Amino acid sequence: MRKRVLALAALVVLPLLTAAGPASAAEPECALADAPSTSAAAVKVWLAGDSTMADPRTSCPVGWGNRFDPLFTADVTVVNSAVAGRSIQTWLYESNVQNTKDAAGECVVSPRTFHQRWRTMLDPAAGMKAGDYLMIQFGINDGSRDCPRHVGSARYKELLGLMAKAAKDRGVTPIFLTPVSAIRCSGTTAVGTRGFLTETADAARAAGVAVIDLHKLSYTLYNQLRLCPNDGDYTKGPVGAFFCNDHTHFEAAGAGQIAGVVAKALRDQRIPLSNHLK
Repeated sequence: MRKRVLALAALVVLPLLTAAGPASAAEPECALADAPSTSAAAVKVWLAGDSTMADPRTSCPVGWGNRFDPLFTADVTVVNSAVAGRSIQTWLYESNVQNTKDAAGECVVSPRTFHQRWRTMLDPAAGMKAGDYLMIQFGINDGSRDCPRHVGSARYKELLGLMAKAAKDRGVTPIFLTPVSAIRCSGTTAVGTRGFLTETADAARAAGVAVIDLHKLSYTLYNQLRLCPNDGDYTKGPVGAFFCNDHTHFEAAGAGQIAGVVAKALRDQRIPLSNHLK
């Protein structure tokens, strides 16, 4: 009996592999990160801001970002990269912002390479991934007349837009916050103290980004808590327990209250990050 042998050709399909280099440190690029692993369950909330958000170096001040992580379920990690004394430009370009201004009245940035803190966020392996959030709060130090902290209105909006685009390009949701208010009283009524409110709102609209008006929410809280002292002494009583003696930075208790205000705003504005709050 004749046997027929059928030979089957095995077709092997090899995937095309592409190597992605690290994100560039140069301002014009902000290269896209690699696609994140779908197995990653954790969400990271990245914080960029100044001392009112930063982790404490001493018992006072304490930034509200230091009290933010405990408000979330275990699947969220808060990465606090806020640094005291920084404007948005010095946060991005630490040591490259010069003490001189250009013809437009802006501080000269040379070379235009990012500081490591922003490069870390942009890093394809260690930085922001799709599904993460980036919360940005500046505007307190930016109003300085002198370099290196000075930032003009147009430049402020430009840099917010730059950060928002870099986040969105990675599938990250940016959220802008207006600067938190210090405690300033007109009689027994707390009033707002900060600038860059319009600029933050304008940049948010231009970039299609949610904005939390922490400035208004913070001085509204001060009034609800009746923090303005009748005797003008800011160092004792409820206001002394909330603020350091500079009337600007927070004691741990005050930082916790501000963190709670931000969390409530996430819920009130139905920002999806609120689904991870306890």
